[in-house]
Amino acid sequence: MLENTRILLIIGGGIAAYKSLDLIRRLRERGASVTPVMTSAAAEFVTPMAVSALAGHKVHSELFDLTSEAEMGHIELSRSADLVVVAPATADLMAKMAGGHANDLASTLLLATDTPVLIAPAMNVRMWTHAATQRNINTLTADGIGFVGPNEGDMACGEFGPGRMAEPLEIVAAIEARLQNRTLAGKKVLVTSGPTHEPIDPVRYIANRSSGVQGSAIARALIDRGAEVVFISGPAIAPPPLGAEVIAVETAQQMADAVAAALPVEAAVFAAAVADWHVASASSSKIKKQNGALPVLELSENPDILATISQMKSKRPGLVVGFAAETDDLLANATAKRARKGCDWIVANDVSPETGIMGGSENAVTFITADGSESWPRMDKSQVAGELADRMAQYLATDKDA
Repeated sequence: MLENTRILLIIGGGIAAYKSLDLIRRLRERGASVTPVMTSAAAEFVTPMAVSALAGHKVHSELFDLTSEAEMGHIELSRSADLVVVAPATADLMAKMAGGHANDLASTLLLATDTPVLIAPAMNVRMWTHAATQRNINTLTADGIGFVGPNEGDMACGEFGPGRMAEPLEIVAAIEARLQNRTLAGKKVLVTSGPTHEPIDPVRYIANRSSGVQGSAIARALIDRGAEVVFISGPAIAPPPLGAEVIAVETAQQMADAVAAALPVEAAVFAAAVADWHVASASSSKIKKQNGALPVLELSENPDILATISQMKSKRPGLVVGFAAETDDLLANATAKRARKGCDWIVANDVSPETGIMGGSENAVTFITADGSESWPRMDKSQVAGELADRMAQYLATDKDA
């Protein structure tokens, strides 16, 4: 049930807006409080009076409401809820979210919030499958936005395919799952993510290929389950998750120092692609190209963060999870890495160029523990993150009760 839960419901403009009326009723039946926000287009499909009557609250629709904005109303609305739900989420509203636009109340609320967001997309099948929408989906997923639907079926426009908004009871179930999975509440978890950049000179560096998408998704999944997350990231493409304590670093040594300073924690996930070496004497000036003369770079090993934390005598986290990106002999190399480093689990993936995993939106991992290995099917990186977070919650709960 959703007793005493506060839902901020943003209703986008589309024929599926009529389902929002039933959604409000279903949520209130379960004890939730619903504060409705409507876009101007939504009012073309359902009336503010009907929405307000069902919600039992005033409908908010104007960004420049002088009475509300005198009290910074859009900020308060965006942060006073337990969950922000967008139903229907139109292609236009999703594009605004992905691009960080804020030109009306709905988009401003979504940009200003630090509350978890769940969206129920609804649009024509061609719009859903369009490359621009798919790019926006990947961006929103990386940002930690939750999705429910869309479903496949007949459209109001007469076409058939994916794009129908999920049914109200499906959305209610997704809301309950999002809010009630607090299995990591009270746990502090450290997550490293992204690459490290080891300077050669002021304009060049050594690095591993990493977008940071998987690390950011893991942090987001842990936060969604109630964990307090310290997120230590190198220069990644993926944005850090909302709700985490974010520590930005550049080099492996900086990351090692930040990790040590963040202890103690109950669990640590080392998803960063840390460079193995750095230039022993990086130049303070740009190295100039000279005909026939190649620069000589003397390399030194970087600190082994995973091994250091795994083998600590004190302050060792109760669960240490490492990652292994391999191109050959995945299982053998990753299993050997787990034993050599001393970590509890290894999440291994094949990053050969033909897999498209490095920098992509999907992952296919082999989960390795002291008890053996388990291959997970290829799935979205957010799903991998959710599965890992659930395994961590189960392990930590068992460890605590032991």
